[in-house]
Amino acid sequence: MAAIEETGDLNVKKGNTFKSKRMSTRVDMTPMVDLGFLLITFFMLATTMSKPTAMSVFFPSKSDDGIGQPIKASGVLTIFLGARDEIYYLDGIAADDEKAASTLKTTNPGFDLRNVIFDAHKRVRSLVRSEGQEDNEFIIVIKPTAVSSYKNMVDAMDEMTITKSRRYALVDELTADEEKLLGNRILVK
Repeated sequence: MAAIEETGDLNVKKGNTFKSKRMSTRVDMTPMVDLGFLLITFFMLATTMSKPTAMSVFFPSKSDDGIGQPIKASGVLTIFLGARDEIYYLDGIAADDEKAASTLKTTNPGFDLRNVIFDAHKRVRSLVRSEGQEDNEFIIVIKPTAVSSYKNMVDAMDEMTITKSRRYALVDELTADEEKLLGNRILVK
């Protein structure tokens, strides 16, 4: 509470006049500190803390022989993550094909990669309709290289969530054909 402290006499006579003494005030801060701690406690208990989020990963079930159905290259979009946010991709062609060097393209992360995924999905959907196959043939293979960063991989995985891609795989090793195809783009600098 606020208290007034007085020192000395209230009125001091100097000559013919009375001079009033100055009063000093001291404010007791205890109630304000109590109120501050009560408010902090209230807001800590009343708010919800951010819950940790995790990406759910589903692994394919193992078949008896250990080999699944073969995947056609026409239904695969292969994404190679390079240095400095560079992304290379092969759409519907395998790395060991002779046309792979001419069809290897570059894109940027974010909106451009999203458009590449949507275009590849449309292409595969039109192939499925023309050939009469099931709709689950489209697969995206993400291959980070030695020069790519963890951020690039996370951004690519986020694009899978944004585009609602149901089938994708994260593969950490490049084949000899893929290393030959990418050449000096994946050399550690």
